[in-house]
Amino acid sequence: MGLADLHLHTIYSYDGTATVPAVLRRAKEIGLDVIAITDHDEIAGALEALKLASHYGVEVIPGIEITTAEGDLLALSITEKVPPGLSLIDTILRVRELGGYCIAPHPMAGGMGMKSLSAAAILKALKHPQAAETLLGIETYNATAIDRMSNHYARIFANGLKIAQTGSSDAHVVQAVGLGVTQFSGNNAADLLSALKKSKTRIHKQGEWSALRIIGSWLTNYPGSVVSRLAMNLR
Repeated sequence: MGLADLHLHTIYSYDGTATVPAVLRRAKEIGLDVIAITDHDEIAGALEALKLASHYGVEVIPGIEITTAEGDLLALSITEKVPPGLSLIDTILRVRELGGYCIAPHPMAGGMGMKSLSAAAILKALKHPQAAETLLGIETYNATAIDRMSNHYARIFANGLKIAQTGSSDAHVVQAVGLGVTQFSGNNAADLLSALKKSKTRIHKQGEWSALRIIGSWLTNYPGSVVSRLAMNLR
């Protein structure tokens, strides 16, 4: 079974603390086959990861966590930015035009400034024929969500829809990479996409941090990331 973490942040996200090489190194160390870099409304980190991936032996799916008018959306397998603030359906259709696909991250989750899609917004998108062909999955395990009950509600919701379910870390610190993963038959991004289309994925919990550890780890790592950002901006 292949293992993928499809929701990862780097210092290209305003709240990310890990460099791209650090994320790739960590992914290789813990045995991930595929990862998706999904910085907030930014593609540069994903493009950097694509260039470096072969040196680390991990396949990278370039992506973005896009801020739509209704909440956050993971856009995967794209190499261009999609403007934030569009409606959910318009965003999905734009991702479709770019040859990518989408996953709804941490649906119905609240707290810590999370901008999550509601069940109603997801259902509306799935009633749109083209959007439904592009919105392939729902993240039903987010390892670092403060709102733990949202994972439970997401699983119930996805089970009723018979849509693919994904597990992800939503890592904002390198130590959290791989805490939640998606299992699929095969070992590469093409196999993963096939599994998503057939709703043949499984979630796997590699670990679960307390809210205190999630917040504490971010606070510990963030000061160092400021230095990394300054160095990045001086290149």
